[in-house]
Amino acid sequence: MPKLAKTLTDVAVRNYKPKDKPYKVAAGRGLHLLVKPTGAKFWVFRYRYEGKENSLSMGRYPDISLADAEEKVRESHKSIAQGIDPSDNRKEIKAESQANKTNTFEKWADKWWQNWHKDKSPRHADYVMRRLQADIFPSIGKLPINEIEAHEVVETIKAIAERGALDIAKRSHQMMGQVFRYAIAHNKESKATRNPASDIKPSDIIESRHKQNYARVELKELPALLRALDASNSQALTRLAVKLMGLTFVRTTELIEAKWSEIDFDEKQWRIPAERMKMKTPHIVPLSRQALQTLQDLHLISGHYENVFPNQNNPTKTMSNNTILKAIEVAGYKGKMTGHGFRGLASTALHEQGFDHQHIELQLAHQERNQVSASYNHALYLKQRAEMMQHWADYLDEIKAGAKIIPIKEA
Repeated sequence: MPKLAKTLTDVAVRNYKPKDKPYKVAAGRGLHLLVKPTGAKFWVFRYRYEGKENSLSMGRYPDISLADAEEKVRESHKSIAQGIDPSDNRKEIKAESQANKTNTFEKWADKWWQNWHKDKSPRHADYVMRRLQADIFPSIGKLPINEIEAHEVVETIKAIAERGALDIAKRSHQMMGQVFRYAIAHNKESKATRNPASDIKPSDIIESRHKQNYARVELKELPALLRALDASNSQALTRLAVKLMGLTFVRTTELIEAKWSEIDFDEKQWRIPAERMKMKTPHIVPLSRQALQTLQDLHLISGHYENVFPNQNNPTKTMSNNTILKAIEVAGYKGKMTGHGFRGLASTALHEQGFDHQHIELQLAHQERNQVSASYNHALYLKQRAEMMQHWADYLDEIKAGAKIIPIKEA
């Protein structure tokens, strides 16, 4: 029997890097390491039997180590010496390969979702499944879950991030990790032994948006805050300003500089012109019943002025930014909450209740310009956004009243 040439080591096998095309590295006695452009590595055994050259897969590295592959080669040479073609085992190998074709990420993602969604709202559960179908399955859905590598997770996240959907990219990374963990928990069936999503963090590959930290209460503290604001001894104009901010979650400057000419009571819309927006594009705020009532109350106070929130000393000017902060301070939340904090609270609550990420981002005027043209996105999904804003207003009424809290999706 030919002597086994030790031409490879474990260290060398680990260090071989992918190239533009697949390539092989000889390991002795017909054993080769096949390195694919994806970085995947496989053992291939080439041999001659009855004058014909054949090849046989010995498995994937590192699932099959160098020592394992060499042992398989020894057994194959024994079979040849006994007049048995090692390829007679091909049926067994083929069966294993076929099993891998059905042992996909998509299959296990569906199993995970069926288990996970039981205590979630239908809207949120549907949103998660749609994100899987739109962003993850096209990339890794058909791959065997026990063969997916970290770089394939990275490519999936990058593809989402490159269209400007940074939050969706981060949430997709989280979802992939949950699916891999579920498959590992069912290892006997899935054969999955590791979670490649845990090898990287979104911050390693996604450029974060610059964010300014604004003080805000936790969502569970919002009912007490709303009651405190209503009960405070701030002036009526100020209390109504803070109330409208909570209902519309616009930026503070967008609120205090509002003009009555921007309010369309018939269409139930507040149309903020481009020059007053941070992104310099027009913005439409659908007005809930509660927001319309708040504006009608405001009209009794300032309707004869141009500004919705005129300055107390000079009505031709607008209310000061500090007026909002002072109202929050008077309510007992100095340093705990800002006007901008309502935006974060609304985003958190609406995402948790399963509203579409794009609808929320558009309403926040977080314009993902790679995804939607800034020239028209202010008017997109107005019907859905109007329904969302009404749900939000009803939700605020429920939690402020302290009655049984009805989830937004059921409002």
